[in-house]
This record gives sequence, C-alpha cells and structure tokens, in this order.
Amino acid sequence: MPRMTMIEAIRSAMDVSMARDDNVVVFGEDVGYFGGVFRCTAGLQQKYGNSRCFDAPINESGIVGAAIGMAAYGLRPCVEVQFADYVYPAYDQIVSEAARLRYRSNGQFTCPLVVRMPTGGGIFGGQTHSQSPEALFTHVSGLKVVVPSNPYDAKGLLIAAIEDPDPVIFLEPKRLYNGPFDGHHDRPVTAWSKHPLSETPDGHYTVPLGKAEIRREGSAVTLLAYGTMVYVAQAAADDAGIDAEVIDLRTLLPLDLDTIVASVTKTGRCVIVHEATLTSGFGAELAALVQQHCFYNLEAPIVRVTGWDTPYPHAQEWDYFPGPKRVGEALIQVMEA
Repeated sequence: MPRMTMIEAIRSAMDVSMARDDNVVVFGEDVGYFGGVFRCTAGLQQKYGNSRCFDAPINESGIVGAAIGMAAYGLRPCVEVQFADYVYPAYDQIVSEAARLRYRSNGQFTCPLVVRMPTGGGIFGGQTHSQSPEALFTHVSGLKVVVPSNPYDAKGLLIAAIEDPDPVIFLEPKRLYNGPFDGHHDRPVTAWSKHPLSETPDGHYTVPLGKAEIRREGSAVTLLAYGTMVYVAQAAADDAGIDAEVIDLRTLLPLDLDTIVASVTKTGRCVIVHEATLTSGFGAELAALVQQHCFYNLEAPIVRVTGWDTPYPHAQEWDYFPGPKRVGEALIQVMEA
C-alpha cells in the first residue's frame, strides 16, 4: 500500500472526489495555479481545468458565500481558507447561512460544503497563524467538525465530508502535514514514511464521521485528544509510565460519546488535551459530558491540559504548546487524587 504525507492524502481525497463527481469543485486563496500555500491542491487545476479548481480573491466571506450558493444549486464545493485564523470574516456566512440552510428551507435546500483550514501551532506562526478555533464551530447547530490526526484518516474523512449533504468544517493540524509530532520539539521529527498510519489507499474509501478511534489501549486513565495532541498524549503516557488509554476523537461534531463513556467507565479517570485556549474550549464540553455520563465511575476530578488564555505567542511557543511534560503532570495528578 502506498505511503502518503497528510498533504498528499488530502490532495488525493480531493482528486478522487473530483474524478468521481463532476459537481465537486475546489477553490480558495492560491489553490489553483500555485497549488495552495501548503501544496495540498497541487496539480488539481492542471488535471481538472480552471473551472473546477481555481483561485479566489483574498476575501474569506466571498469564498464561503459563493460556495454556499454553489452548494444550494447542486454543486459540492470544497474550499480552502488559507489559515484557520483567517476564517473570521466568513464566520457569519458559515453560521447564519451554511449551517441553517437545511432548517430554514424545511429541507428544500441542503449545503454540501466543505471548508478546509490549516489549524494549530507548532510552526512558529505567531498569533495570527496558530489559532485553534474548533469550539467556535462545535457550538453551531447544523455544522459537522472534523480534525484528523494522520494521512489515512485525513483522506477517508475528507472524502466522507465531501460526500456529506451538510456543511463540514475540516480542520487540518498543520504541524502534522509532513510527519507526526509528539511535542518534543528538541528531538528529530519522524517522517510519515516511517509511520504505519501513512499507509493510504490510492482509490476511494471513507472514514465515517462521528467515530473515534482508540490509539493506545490502557486501564488506568482515559486521555481524550484530537489532531496533534493525539501524539503528545501518547508520548506523555509513555514518558510517565502510566497505563493510559488514548482516544483520538477524529470528529468533534458529531461526537462519538459511546467510545468515550465506555473508556472512562473502565478507567475511572479522565484527562482532556487540546491546543486551543482553556476557557470555553471544546475540552469544557467534553468534561461536562464525561461528568454527566460517568459520574459514578469517576475516581478523580477531570483535568484539562490546554493552551493558555492568551494570544498564541511566537517567542514562547513551547511554553504555550501543551507538551508531554504538562500532560504527564496531569496524568500523575489524576492518578494520585
């Protein structure tokens, strides 16, 4: 089976989808001739023509607004916002139009739209190229929110998102584009070519939205994570020598609550890890759900390890980034509680 980076897997997902369905169109800032700032759309314009893969003005509200109109009329747009930090001008279009279209039309219209965005830090992008805005979208009824952690999932989830009849926010952890990252920034990075989850079929397949995956089995504590933090969680458990079960959520909305509840019921402890800021982050929703459904099984308070409630810094990135040391300290805390 071929091995792919996450960039190659995402490109392959769009290629497969465009080949199968003429209604799939790809556009956004620099995605056509240049192939995207991270090269995720490289070669698609040459293969499918500039009417199906094309550049758009640097106008996020215009990109998403046009895509919503296309979706309402039967196309399946997959648009790229160059960084998740740039999505805010398009937020009104996503929330007020895309997410509501099925409901407000009583099912006469749907919005099969995918908005792809590189998310997260770890690349010294500073405050305007490192944000993790997933909680802004999980709060909105009518949206689906996906955060893959590896090439195999990225391709299967993206194809599933493109084929979904409703709008999907597809957040791509940019720190994982070229290889898994365990948070040890002072160590050499492993390339995807040496990781089993880089094995990605060439053709069509899907990974179902709303289904989590257990990445590391354990019985002492449950670690809930997504995106880059999956690898940080695994590294923290290994470094601390704790028998932690690491769950890769993959899809935040809809959420695979059954897998979470089964794990926490077994372990009795829960640590939640995400890169976004602490206050009102998605970890708060996870903690509330675990408390609601696993109260009588919990043997210690739920702990969240997250980014700090500050703009994402440039010079002190690794103090902000939730690394194995901080996650390991949380694991020890819940085990000793």
